[in-house]
Amino acid sequence: MGYKFRLISLITIDSIIVLFSIYLSHVFLNPFNAQFNLFMFVSSLVLLISHHFLSYKFHLYKRVWRYASIDEIIALCQVITLSVIVTAIMQIVLFQDLYERALFLTLILHIVLLCGVRLTWRYWQLTKEKKVVNSSNVKRRTLILGAGNTGLSIVNQLQTSGTILNPVVFLDDNPNLKNLEISGVPIVGGIQEMDSVIEHYRINHIIIAIPSLQGEALGKLIAQAKRFTDNVQILPPYLEFATGDLQFSKIRDVSIEDLLGREPVELDNDSISLKIKGKKILVTGAGGSIGSELCRQIIKYEPSTLVLLDHSEFQIYQILHELQQVKGSIRFEIEILSVENRERVYVMMEKHKPNVIFHAAAYKHVPLMEKNIHSAVATNILGTKNIIDAADKESVSSFVLISTDKAVNPSNIMGMSKRIAELIVNEKNNESTTKYSSVRFGNVLGSSGSVVPLFKQQIKNGEPITVTHPEMTRYFMTIPEAAQLVIQAASFSKGGETFVLDMGQPVKITDLAKQLINLSGFSEEEIKIIYTGIREGEKLHEELFYEFEEMYSKVHKKINAFNNHQYIENIDVKLKGYLNHSTGDLEIILKDILSDSESYNTVEVLVTNRKS
Repeated sequence: MGYKFRLISLITIDSIIVLFSIYLSHVFLNPFNAQFNLFMFVSSLVLLISHHFLSYKFHLYKRVWRYASIDEIIALCQVITLSVIVTAIMQIVLFQDLYERALFLTLILHIVLLCGVRLTWRYWQLTKEKKVVNSSNVKRRTLILGAGNTGLSIVNQLQTSGTILNPVVFLDDNPNLKNLEISGVPIVGGIQEMDSVIEHYRINHIIIAIPSLQGEALGKLIAQAKRFTDNVQILPPYLEFATGDLQFSKIRDVSIEDLLGREPVELDNDSISLKIKGKKILVTGAGGSIGSELCRQIIKYEPSTLVLLDHSEFQIYQILHELQQVKGSIRFEIEILSVENRERVYVMMEKHKPNVIFHAAAYKHVPLMEKNIHSAVATNILGTKNIIDAADKESVSSFVLISTDKAVNPSNIMGMSKRIAELIVNEKNNESTTKYSSVRFGNVLGSSGSVVPLFKQQIKNGEPITVTHPEMTRYFMTIPEAAQLVIQAASFSKGGETFVLDMGQPVKITDLAKQLINLSGFSEEEIKIIYTGIREGEKLHEELFYEFEEMYSKVHKKINAFNNHQYIENIDVKLKGYLNHSTGDLEIILKDILSDSESYNTVEVLVTNRKS
């Protein structure tokens, strides 16, 4: 139905009801003496004009009555009441008389007839749509956990959208809702009754409609629901519901991030804005998993310029194309270069003169770096030093190194190189006006080269999942959470700190593999887990702190900080022991890469006395 035809139809129907109501009220009060005189004509005309004018002002003719709710009924009653009041005022002013009984009866007839017509239209439309839905091949009997406003919205959309999901029952922990119905769907009990309800109602699909549920509690509920069916879906973040952006199409399948049970990050946006808003920000490794997410989070705080640096042309193209869709007034600058190239790094830094640097460029794959020591040292150590020295030369305000838990008591080349990078950062902070700090955290879910994408690919190919050891654990957080906390830590930096993100409890890699198998709709009999043995350089369990770092301060709910100026000259024995035990040509490699004496002498402090 076109808008013009719909508008003309509503105006015509309303006009008939308005005139009929006022005429019927006079007939009812004077059944044998009702006359259509001047008083009645003027009253009818004023009532009609005021009704249409107020309907226009209250947007009644633009409302979709197929989805009418109590708000539409209230608005309609307000229009009717005001139009009757206007008519009453006119009667007093023009005729010095008031037919209060007739007006009251007109008001009642107005409400009954106008609301009745609209609700009848709504009922007819919904009945027609339900017949279409019911005629389709409905396969999934759906349980909705949560009978609040979001649950109501989901049911209404499921009943009218033609989806294969058929809502048959609610569960909600509010005892006052038990035995009630929402849009014809019964609320039969609390969530603790899930087992019996699923069996009784033959449920094969579950939607969790509790947007306020987050973190560990959400993870436990998902795990419980997954015991009964693989078809479990969840709502988008609470903010989307708070802003009224609830659409059934946004309800998504459960992901491994949901099962991780991480609490949502609460940020001090004011302190972050002071650090970033209106500033020029440089992100190295901007095309990588962490670097690209840092860029996504940083633009929310409206820097004047964001400089994206990476050696990969394709990765920079991808993140730049994404950022340009939401950039606002932010200016983007692109640098395709390797941080190993000291001369070009200095030229780049002089050209852009950033206020804040997030240094995420690094090699991070443990087994690959064991076979490519030269590259690990060149990028993770020398590349870091190049960026650090260039930042000092251009008096950059703040520098943040992205580090890793593998830098604690390192057992591999990658961890060793990142530990040395941390120590270079701390040392430079003593002699520079730039505020240098490091942020250390564990694994992030879904990053390139991590276990989750590997496991997903193995499941997709129908292959067994390969895990190195049944007891191996790792710390995990999501990529957005890591990026948000890195930016938050940067806002607290006064120089010289190592920030360690709260990673929660370590997760067994085997448990992660099992959860991914279940999420993918398979059983552990269909997708096997095989153990291949710990690879060279790998630890069974990672650590977040050195023993001498136990004394730390908590600067944020999820961020610990310590200042280790006093440890710069006394590198821990375990690191020296690792370097002594490591590949014999490591010192030669360092000298080869760090050919200029200034660079080598700085790093040499960190690897002295290899023979002692």
